[in-house]
Amino acid sequence: MNPIPQSIKAFTRIGEENALTVLARSVELAEQGRDIINLGVGQPDFKTPEHIVEAAIRALRDGHHGYTPFNGILPLREAVARRTLTKTGIEISPDNIMIMPGGKVTMFAAIMMMGEPGAEILYPDPGFPIYRSMIEFTGAKPVPVPILQANDFSFNAKQTLSLINQNTRLIVINSPANPSGGVASRGEIEKLVKGLESHPHVAILSDEIYDTLIYDGQNHVSLLEFPSIRNQLIVLNGWSKTWAMTGWRLGWSIWPDQLLGDIRKFALNGWSCVNAPAQFAGIAAIDGPQDDVEKMLKAFDRRRGIIVEQLNKLPGFRCSTPKGAFYAFPDITQTGWKAKEFATQLLEESGVAIVGGPDFGSLGEGYVRLSYANSIENIEHAIDRIDQFLNR
Repeated sequence: MNPIPQSIKAFTRIGEENALTVLARSVELAEQGRDIINLGVGQPDFKTPEHIVEAAIRALRDGHHGYTPFNGILPLREAVARRTLTKTGIEISPDNIMIMPGGKVTMFAAIMMMGEPGAEILYPDPGFPIYRSMIEFTGAKPVPVPILQANDFSFNAKQTLSLINQNTRLIVINSPANPSGGVASRGEIEKLVKGLESHPHVAILSDEIYDTLIYDGQNHVSLLEFPSIRNQLIVLNGWSKTWAMTGWRLGWSIWPDQLLGDIRKFALNGWSCVNAPAQFAGIAAIDGPQDDVEKMLKAFDRRRGIIVEQLNKLPGFRCSTPKGAFYAFPDITQTGWKAKEFATQLLEESGVAIVGGPDFGSLGEGYVRLSYANSIENIEHAIDRIDQFLNR
């Protein structure tokens, strides 16, 4: 019998999300009896609000066990349209909304549509690692957009636009951003949008999954607010971060008319539909009380202040205050450590899980990511352990 052939070359180009690798190692060490504090994984440490859980249970009891439409049940798409109108002032037809099995699927679909050998796709560096992984999988050329601390961990519009050429098919924007917590200003977004008007051949993927997690009285600026690029725009969002529903695998995306046929085929070939009870839970999340969302945001804001203050007391650490999401991204170059080596040794020797900056791109060297989606007690204990580790 012939052996199973090795995977095709495209699969050798697929990377990983190392935060989940760190989580797996953390679990492994904990199972060995180690006391592990996990500041590596990017998920809220709160339970999904009870009324959302009850909506899913009720849906199952009411017999919602079968297939649903490929683009999601209409009441859920209508709920997303209402939320979009409330947050952005923009009316979106439910026909342009796709319910997805998580947020990653939208980026996978958009990059697969636009990526092929000879094409170029712009993505943030440092940024969510799956962007580059999927770009390389398609055979397209990944073109990093520098996300620098000097720019408050936002893109520079002029620099970004200079990277576009006739081969550019897609640009990925993420604000608030993972891993840095950076938030693009309205002024910089307006400059970018104005420039993109001259490049109608370039599609735009706006990853807005952290749109609720924004601080200091700022308002999130959605690219939906700019009608001049609407025909180029794909928006990624979902329930994972805002409503603490990471394990539900429920997201939504908004697509321009000309791509609706393509995303329909992608869905029918890929996942058929999203599970029914999760969709009813999604309606309850959007239309139900938002008290838990507000409590989570206040808790994250308090933790943000504590973790930044404490990190800046560590020898060799310099941490700016993140404006969004729930990540701190300190510069550790003055410690003398390489970022990934530091993260690895810290977990193995001191039981604190964080993620090295290079896992988010080459410009992440010299930085580490810490999630403050954990209790204040755990954050303070983790900082103490880091301090002891540095002073050995």
